[in-house]
This record gives sequence, C-alpha cells and structure tokens, in this order.
Amino acid sequence: MLSEEQQQLAARQDELIAANIRQAKRRIVVFSGKGGVGKTTVAVNLAYGLHLQGRAIGILDADITGPDVPKMLGLTGRVQIDKEHIVPHEREGIKIVSMASMIPPGQPVIWRGPMRSKMLQELLGYVAWGPLDYLVADLPPGTGDEVMTLAQKMKPHLAIIVTTPQDLSLIDSRRAINMAREMNIPRVALIENMSGLICPQCGHKIEPFGSGGGGRQAAEMAIPFLGSLPMDVRTRELADQGQPIIHEGAETEIAIALTAIIERVEHMMDNMIATPESAAAK
Repeated sequence: MLSEEQQQLAARQDELIAANIRQAKRRIVVFSGKGGVGKTTVAVNLAYGLHLQGRAIGILDADITGPDVPKMLGLTGRVQIDKEHIVPHEREGIKIVSMASMIPPGQPVIWRGPMRSKMLQELLGYVAWGPLDYLVADLPPGTGDEVMTLAQKMKPHLAIIVTTPQDLSLIDSRRAINMAREMNIPRVALIENMSGLICPQCGHKIEPFGSGGGGRQAAEMAIPFLGSLPMDVRTRELADQGQPIIHEGAETEIAIALTAIIERVEHMMDNMIATPESAAAK
C-alpha cells in the first residue's frame, strides 16, 4: 500500500503526464500480439507519412528493452536534458525519443515490468514535445505492462494492431485487439504486413505467409481494416540506412499502400475526434 507521500507523488506525475500529452491533438499506439511482424517499420513510416502531409509529429519509441526506432531513422548520440525536461531528437522536423538514445550502444536494459512502466511514465511526463498534431508510440510486442501503461497514461485515440497473414500471427493479433478493447481505447484498427513478397528482379509477387488473413480478421472482429503492405527488399535496405521507405520510395508499391493507409487514418481521426466517445481520450 502506498504511503500518503507516495500517493501525492503519483498524483503529481499523473498531472504532469496529462498536461504534457494534451499538447498532442491525436495520439496513436502501434503494437502487435507478437514480435517479428514489422510493427516498428509500420509505426515509423506512418509517422513520416503523416509528416509529409504537413503534420507536426512526435515518435515515442516505447519498446524499452528493444528500442529500434533510432536505427531505422539514422539517429545517433544522446538526448539532452534541459532542467527537468528531456529534449527529443529532431529529424526533418519530426521529434523522436527512445531509450536507445539514453544508454550506450549495445547495452541491454535488464528491467522488470514495473521499471519499464516507470520509465514510460517519465517519458510521457518529462519529454518536451511541444505542440503536435500526432504523437505515434511504437509499443513492444505482446500484451504486457508497457501496453497497459501507455493505454492508461497516454490515453490514445487509436490503437493500430499489426499482423501478418499467417494463422499464428492472427491468433496473437486477436489477443492484442481484445486487449485494446479492454483498455477502452476508443478506436482499434488492423494492418496486415508482409502481405506477399515482391521479387526485386521481375516484380512478381509471391505469398510466403498466405494472404487476406488480416482483412478477414478485421471483418470478423468488426474493426476497420486499414490495408495490406507487401514485403519489399528495398524497405529493409533503406531501414538499415536510416531512411523510411515512404520518404525515399514514393513510387513503390509499399509506399503507395502506406499512403492509402495514412489517408484512412486521417479520415478516421477526423471523424472521431469531435465525437463524445472520444472525449475521454482528450
């Protein structure tokens, strides 16, 4: 049981978090039921695509033990501390905060769940985001403490679940969808990643993980299906170079698919922000 002083400190931190996140008009969490489905690739390209539409964007790398966002964006160096505030990295006007920018390269973060959740609360409360149109949080895979912390403290308007078409991934994404619902996130939507592989030589598309599973699951669970993203070797190559595919390959099939998804996200957010259902997330 918390002492009175601890309760007061917790209440103060909640006030700081609430005031800080209100600077982001629209808040999105991206997560998955399992790892290896390309969740971070989706989150980073979603954020960059929204930025290309003229939106002010922040990216929170909420995967405390496996932070990959800086690598995918070519970021190096430590974040700066200004008095009590953490100053995020900026790249092309996008603000980014990650645990990877706070520890030496290669150092593991061997923390139990409560410590990871505490760090997320620090990031939510003390990062100097400034006014944002969107704050996009890339969550760790699964349905653990970090997901619960972000749902309770960040108060997202939208949860985007990333899956692949294969049955094993769909089993886990179903759990993620149900968790998002139980955490009272106002909107939940699904993206199917790795939906076919495009041959870099001939352009032929094969389907190593099957196809259509994400669309079927979204229909079965009565949530919006935002679209499918193909596998593309160039996506991996650019990520290794710190470049999002939507930024560098606007004419590729995957960039075209991402652009369509971003348009659906914006349309969904435009329609929901003014509704009473979303008032609790403001």
